[in-house]
Parts: sequence; structure tokens; C-alpha cells
Amino acid sequence: MGHVNEEWLEERMDSRELSGYSYAYGLPEMADLTTTEYGPTKDVDVLPQWDIPEKVVIAAAPVGAFVSKRQNPNQPIEPQEIRKQTEDAIEAGAASVHLHVRDPDTGMNTLDRDLYHEVLDPLQEDHSEIVYDGTTIPFGDGDWEVMENIFEDDLFEISPVNPTAAFLGDTVLYEPPDEIIQRTRLMKENGLKTMMAVYTDGDVDNARRYLIEPDVVEEPYLWAVLPGLPGTTTMHNPKAMVEGLKYQVERIREIPGEHEIFVCAAGRASSYVATLGMLLGCHVRVGTEDSIYKYPHKDDRIENNGKEVERYGQLAKTLGREPATPDEYRELIGL
Repeated sequence: MGHVNEEWLEERMDSRELSGYSYAYGLPEMADLTTTEYGPTKDVDVLPQWDIPEKVVIAAAPVGAFVSKRQNPNQPIEPQEIRKQTEDAIEAGAASVHLHVRDPDTGMNTLDRDLYHEVLDPLQEDHSEIVYDGTTIPFGDGDWEVMENIFEDDLFEISPVNPTAAFLGDTVLYEPPDEIIQRTRLMKENGLKTMMAVYTDGDVDNARRYLIEPDVVEEPYLWAVLPGLPGTTTMHNPKAMVEGLKYQVERIREIPGEHEIFVCAAGRASSYVATLGMLLGCHVRVGTEDSIYKYPHKDDRIENNGKEVERYGQLAKTLGREPATPDEYRELIGL
């Protein structure tokens, strides 16, 4: 707690021959940007230090369910392509990788146990330190049993749920509450951490209603915010981006408890929304799953996931933050 510098005040009041204006604009210091001991108050922090975590987790998401090679020729589809792009991201410094697999014949997202093993077994042999995060959403008949087998195979430490019912592009994405709750319970039984992937502020409240308030998930709560995609939080310009992301992050942080939030470099907002996420003290997820664009004001396609991780690592250091290691990430979220 600061207090009035009585000695300074008494001296000033006894020195009225000096012009107040000339004194106020005099040298040697126009303004003291530190905690001043020489002005009207003492022990007052004139420019308080911001509460920004030093460590930032940079996760890579090289492949998802959204993008085809028509949109971005660099999108990995074949298992060997996914593995190569993932390895590039790991070697560039990613603490975690988030993975889907795609049917090599159709290019469609699939929950295929054998494909996951084909991609992950060599990676986990060479890079066992990485936090592996995999999508296990059952889409079709028989997928629930496949999901349970994937859990038992110990392929992942994290898996997402999507508490949403909304258009995503031109497709309706819907994961019903009973499935969200039961999948989350199965993850916990198998030692996985649940990541709540949210596209709008309504999804944030769904996660609160279905998972947080009933104690289905445990602190620290883990979130992936995916704004800026068609059908999600609209980000057609910088103002919309700032307002939309700030609003969504604030809705998460007002829920009682400890939160670790990943802002995904998604849609047109891409690198700009991830940068804003870092400024807000969040972590980031980058790569060819969530966007095809490197910048919101250009059509440059993302070329390589390793290069993406590298440039966000450089950005983190420019902002005075330090990319977290995989073990630091585990400690942060209680794995």
C-alpha cells in the first residue's frame, strides 16, 4: 500500500517561489516510469507489471477434418504425409501435436485404429516426450468401440469433445450431451485429459452446463478456442476479431476454477488471432488443420507445419514469452 511522501510535500509547499508549470516540465525527469521515491507518493507502482504467464504452449495441428488438397495442396492426407508434417512440427519445437487421420482413398476424416497406429507408432518411438492429442469423436456405426480400443491402446494423453450443435462451413457439427458426458468419463477412466473445443460463446456455456458444473471434468480446465471458421465466431475484420476473441476468452475465465486456454490460428484470422491469444496470456495451436492462410490479408497458403511452429516460437520470444516444453505442459495441466 502506497502513502503520501510527507517530506516531499512539505518541501514543495515551502518553495512557492518556483513556478508550478516550469517545475512540472523541468528536468532531469519528465516522468518516472518506475516505483517513485522522489515525488508526491512512495511505494506506488506507477506502471504495474502485467499478469502474463511466461510459458506459452505451442501445439501443432497438421491435419483435421476440414481441408482438402484442393484448398491447400500442402494439406497432408496420406499417413506418411501426416507423419512427416507432424515430425517437422515436433522438431521445430511443438510441445504437443493434435492429430486426426484421413482415409487415403477418399480423403475423408476417419476414426481408424490401424491408421492411427501407422502414423503414431514411429512418432512415439522417436519422440516419446511429446504430448499427443488425438480426435476420437465417433462419427459412424462401430466407431464407439473403435474409440474405446484407441483409448486402451494408450495412443493419446489428451482428446477433445465438442459441446456444440452448429454449422461448420456447410456441415452441421453436432455432438449430443449424452455422448459428450460419457466420452469424457471414459477418457478419465483411461487416464486422458479432456480438451473442450469451443467455436462460439454458446459452446462455452454448454461445456459449463454439461461438464464443469456436474464435475465431469477436473481442474485445470483445458480449452481449445476455434473462432473465425465459417459458422463460428465471425471474424471478418480486425475489430470483429478483437471483440470476438476477447468476449469468448472472458466467458471462459469468468467460470470459477483454473483454466488453460489454447487459441487456434483458425480461418482467415489465422496468425493474427493466435497473436492476440498470446497477448491475452493464452497458449496457441497452429497448423494446416484450422486454416489454409498464413495471414488474414493475403492468400498465401501454409506450406509446412514445422515452419509454422518455428515462426510462432519466434513470436512468443519477441513478446517476452517462452515456449513450454512437453513436460512443462504436462505439469501445467496435471497430466
